[in-house]
Amino acid sequence: MNCSFEKSKLDLFKENWGAPYVARHQVAKFSGGLLNPGTMANHDCKGNGPKGNIRIGRNIAYNVEELITWMINRVDFL
Repeated sequence: MNCSFEKSKLDLFKENWGAPYVARHQVAKFSGGLLNPGTMANHDCKGNGPKGNIRIGRNIAYNVEELITWMINRVDFL
């Protein structure tokens, strides 16, 4: 993957979100409906979800940069 492509996409999402973390229950909003909180929970349980997530009480949140990198690495171009 082209590093400039990845960097530009990372900056775009970061600027639009405005917070360093995304709560799991907000991943659908963050991804424009491409991700589902339940699916993210399954990925986390299997150990193949985004790195750098945190837990506060019962809530899980993802580091925005790690989540975007994870999303970009999963893209399949048709």
